[in-house]
Amino acid sequence: MILDAQPDMAVVGEAADGAAAVRAAAELRPDVVVMDVRMPVMNGIEATERICATLPAKVLVLTMFDSDEHVYDALRAGAGGFLLKDIRRDELADAVRVVAAGDALLAPAVTRRLVEDLVRRPGHGVVPRLAAWLAGLTDREAATLRQVARGRSNAEIAEAMVVSEHTVKTHVSHVLGKLGLRDRVQAVVFAYESGLVVPGDPAD
Repeated sequence: MILDAQPDMAVVGEAADGAAAVRAAAELRPDVVVMDVRMPVMNGIEATERICATLPAKVLVLTMFDSDEHVYDALRAGAGGFLLKDIRRDELADAVRVVAAGDALLAPAVTRRLVEDLVRRPGHGVVPRLAAWLAGLTDREAATLRQVARGRSNAEIAEAMVVSEHTVKTHVSHVLGKLGLRDRVQAVVFAYESGLVVPGDPAD
């Protein structure tokens, strides 16, 4: 109801479980799929992975951090954004627009959950292969990636680095291109796995 009421959106389908969501996405070819994490038959993580592997659709995941432990897995599956289920109506509509435009949506609360999950995982540490790729970034690009990994918006990064938002967008684009990353969500995962940002360190 919320999304269908928007003048620039149309809800083309609904699904009661993950498997049905995969089938509906393949048939209806939506621009954005709003995916719950916990669903019957097939959970939202597996459904996200299947959709992202076969379709150009962006996936926006809904999660409750008090109960869900799958943020990292969903990121690796290809989710382009995360929302908390208690968001306001206008925030939901805005989030769909952001993801539809090709930008990633990663709230600071999601970043914190991601870091916590990374720390808990067995064998957590720097991945040398990823760390080596950082050598291809300029100092400014690396600094921008650190800011992105903190969950900061382009406006917040521009203020912190004393540059324009356009410059930040350029740096982010170069970072994604050089590292072969799809979006800002993957950039956050890369920053922690490569050791560029270490959980527990004070923010830049």
